[in-house]
Amino acid sequence: MEKDQEFVEFVVKSIVDNPEAVSTVRTVDEMGVLITLSVDSNDLGQVIGRQGQTAKAVRTLLRVVGAKNQARVNLKINEPEGSRPQRSFERNSTEMSVDTPTPSMEAPAAAPMHTSSAIDNLDL
Repeated sequence: MEKDQEFVEFVVKSIVDNPEAVSTVRTVDEMGVLITLSVDSNDLGQVIGRQGQTAKAVRTLLRVVGAKNQARVNLKINEPEGSRPQRSFERNSTEMSVDTPTPSMEAPAAAPMHTSSAIDNLDL
């Protein structure tokens, strides 16, 4: 196992609840090294972190490890099956009507127009 792959496994196993489920695959091509990371679906949030900050930090450190070995190293995090809840967009056909606009589709009310002005009320 290469140093970059060992590094990723060490860091990720240190932060997850199920370290035995952590696995990596290292591939090399003309673009450089790609390390594909797989974790338990319950640990995915810990690996990614808030707004992706943990994953970003691991990628930054991995670039440093790669630079030390004169290689361009990238990290891909596999999303386990069923890790995202599926959204249901099914709607009852009677729930929405094409003829009735929804409130967001209605045009905004026009500002009232005043037909008289202060000048019209002056006695000249």
